[in-house]
Amino acid sequence: MIVYLHGFRSAPASIKARALKGRMVERGLGERFWCEQLPVSPRAAIALAEAEIARARRAGLQPTVVGSSLGGYYATWLAERHGLRAVLINPAVVAPLALESFVGMQDNLYTGERFEFTHQHLDELRTLEVAAITRPERYWLLAETGDEVLDYSHAVIKYAGARQTILEGGNHGFSRWKDYLDAVIDFAVPAGDDTR
Repeated sequence: MIVYLHGFRSAPASIKARALKGRMVERGLGERFWCEQLPVSPRAAIALAEAEIARARRAGLQPTVVGSSLGGYYATWLAERHGLRAVLINPAVVAPLALESFVGMQDNLYTGERFEFTHQHLDELRTLEVAAITRPERYWLLAETGDEVLDYSHAVIKYAGARQTILEGGNHGFSRWKDYLDAVIDFAVPAGDDTR
């Protein structure tokens, strides 16, 4: 079961979310994919994801969190809190710092919806900070050195000991995502979890 967490100003309509969902549908695993619009409030976003994690476990499924950018920051907290595996795509390692300049009115890049990002949201992000990961074998970091938004080297340090795929060039959107769809699905959906 994949719980996909999109990034800041992003949506379930993002290129990565749609590509992963499409590939899971092709493999007969469409019902094992979850991605909803995350609230602007980090606290509310975490609550929404935790509700889905709980629902999946009640259904006998073992969720894996897959997070892009800010979603990677959320995924790390959820993985630590709930003992989950996590795939992190160009994750925001220091989200409160990275997003400080975005306080104010913003536009969702996919829906066009206007929303306000506030200092209260930054405070909520700070409460989700994971100082150091435990059990790095649960994590897989996917990063491109050409990320124009975040410094990939911060993630390399943060997820030391974890499986890491660091690709030269690329961008914040992780340009070679489609090359890794099957590997991500195989990492996230254990053999016993792929019953149709």
